Amino acid sequence: MLELRPSCECCDRDLPPSSPDARICTYECTFCADCVETRLAGGLCPNCGGELVRRPVRPDAMLQKHPASTRRVLKPEGCGAPT
Repeated sequence: MLELRPSCECCDRDLPPSSPDARICTYECTFCADCVETRLAGGLCPNCGGELVRRPVRPDAMLQKHPASTRRVLKPEGCGAPT
């Protein structure tokens, strides 16, 4: 089950579980669509080099049973310079 981390690792933007702007890799590193498009080379995860794809949205009923993570990860130094 996905953690659904609450924020972008680059800019710390809030990414609630229902956000269509969340992007993840296979390790669940989490970024906002803006950082993926403007800061991360080729849309790849700066941590593992994996493809960043749109994070699925967990239905509200399932969020009650399996809540999203509250653990924020912030690594702005690994995000690269804006292009």
